[in-house]
Amino acid sequence: MARRLGFYGVIAYILYGFAVYWYLFYFADTSLPFEFEGSKADPATFLNGRELMLSEEYSKVRNLLFFLSTPFEWLFYFLILLLGLSKAFKKWSEQSVKNSYGQMAIYLIWLSFFAFAATFPLSYISYKLSKIYNISTQTFASWMRDELIDFWVNYAMMFIIVLVLYWLINKFKRFWWLFAWLLSVPFTLFIMFLQPVVIDPLYNDFYPLKNKELEAKILELANNANIPAEHVFEVNMAEKTNALNAYVTGIGSNSRIVLWDTTLNRLGDDQILFIMAHEMAHYVEKHLYIGIAGYLLLSLAGLYLVSRLMNWAIGRWGAELKVKDPGDIRSLPLFLMFLSMLMFAASPLSNLVSRYQESRADKYAIEMTENTNAAIGAFQELTRAGLSQVNPPLLVKVFRYGHPTMLERISRLEEYEVQMRNKQE
Repeated sequence: MARRLGFYGVIAYILYGFAVYWYLFYFADTSLPFEFEGSKADPATFLNGRELMLSEEYSKVRNLLFFLSTPFEWLFYFLILLLGLSKAFKKWSEQSVKNSYGQMAIYLIWLSFFAFAATFPLSYISYKLSKIYNISTQTFASWMRDELIDFWVNYAMMFIIVLVLYWLINKFKRFWWLFAWLLSVPFTLFIMFLQPVVIDPLYNDFYPLKNKELEAKILELANNANIPAEHVFEVNMAEKTNALNAYVTGIGSNSRIVLWDTTLNRLGDDQILFIMAHEMAHYVEKHLYIGIAGYLLLSLAGLYLVSRLMNWAIGRWGAELKVKDPGDIRSLPLFLMFLSMLMFAASPLSNLVSRYQESRADKYAIEMTENTNAAIGAFQELTRAGLSQVNPPLLVKVFRYGHPTMLERISRLEEYEVQMRNKQE
């Protein structure tokens, strides 16, 4: 039975992969609707022929990797259970140390190592793809360093989470999901508070904006929006990528507005001010806190569903999965598999909310700066730097895009430009 389940799982993944490939490369239509042809949203007006070709190629392969990666994670955890590796990890941990905390740590290191090894080929392909298309400027040694930092940061957090989680599962058989969620609230806020000053600096150097003239303009913009800002931070990303970005991170006194140095190098001051106004909108409209609240609500529903799914799966296929009880550490791959599935299923909703917030931020920024040329130019340069599709396929937008498409963003700016022109007349 276990072999049959594993065989069906592998076949299902292969068929899914072919279906996704067919959709992205042969079925999905990324052409521009005729009413936008020749507009500022038309990539043919700001990208040359080679850039147009590369953006389509790069986007299709990158989207394929995205849709293959997450279900591969499910297949990996499924096979870890069916092949008895989770049972073996527990046995090895018990043979190594007598202390329960030590056994948990050893079990997790084995599971994490196997997961890292299994997903490494897809990660490396993604890295090489970005190098081939000149998105990434990162050396292999630097990329590998970031991968190892990811491994150990994730392992440290996973150890704390799993330690508490399985204590709760064994202590509160029926309602562990509720207690786990209650503890996740302060833990999530604590990690978000620490991230800008503890976690992010592990990967890159952050420092106050060097261009003091530009910083003064940004701080004036912040003052007009009643935002108590003293510094804008820049981060040295040019040694890793040619892509552009800016973002808001952290909460409370550790909240920061961050600009990549690639953005500073490739955009003019007016374009950067529009981007900064966009990021300030997230602060003004409290999008970060709304996002946290939404995430916590989804996690409550997710933990409840995971508890029900684990009980159902172990009750029906416990012998094949080599797991007798949800409180057994051997059930961790099952927990992670169901959690990943639910997060993927919820991503269309979370992306929809995010796209709405980003549209609001765009509207706020253009009303504050009133410079449509700079705003449109910034979006066109973002498209060129990231070789992004202006009009991606529907499923890509639904599952991948936390921002509106560039077609939507630029066309809305053009509509705003027309409205302002009509008012002046």
